[in-house]
Amino acid sequence: MMMAGGGRRRHARIDKLERMAALRHLTGDVPYGPGGPVFGGPPFGGGRGRRRRGDVRTALLLLIAEEPRNGYQLMQTIEDRSGGRWRPSPGSIYPTLAQLEDEGLIRATEREGTKVFEITDTGRKRLDEHPERTPPWAYDDEPEAFADLKAQIKQLHVAAMQVAHAGNDDQIAAAAHTLAEARRNIYRILAEEDEATESDA
Repeated sequence: MMMAGGGRRRHARIDKLERMAALRHLTGDVPYGPGGPVFGGPPFGGGRGRRRRGDVRTALLLLIAEEPRNGYQLMQTIEDRSGGRWRPSPGSIYPTLAQLEDEGLIRATEREGTKVFEITDTGRKRLDEHPERTPPWAYDDEPEAFADLKAQIKQLHVAAMQVAHAGNDDQIAAAAHTLAEARRNIYRILAEEDEATESDA
């Protein structure tokens, strides 16, 4: 009975994790691409490679100094330049832009019907005070385990797409089943960790 109860709790945790992931996908909190976390954009979003608030300010100023950009372009550019390690969320980008604008370091303007931000003379002077500063996206703080996980995701993407393009109906169905099981097993890792934490408490 103890094992059955533990199994039910574990499955409940897995279901909860899946619902949370689906909700974050729908609300745009995670930058999934059109095909989801494996076949679309990077799956880790703002939850990976978080930076201090000062790093967000510096990154925005540096990028806006290059050329006027809107908020979405800034998030995408930071992600691209960090190699996917860092993608600030809208919740950190837009308040920081508003703060920089209030301080007179940037100003909002409209170009082709789109609101973009451009640097002011004051903002450029602020950057010139620290010309040797390393861009925040250049920090190489990615753990080896995370790098390996990303490599495995890319390899899985390639393998799955090969089946999708070259496999028959049975092979495609088998691949889909394998991916579904892999997804459940990955969530199970988190669920078991939560269960172990509760046991220690």
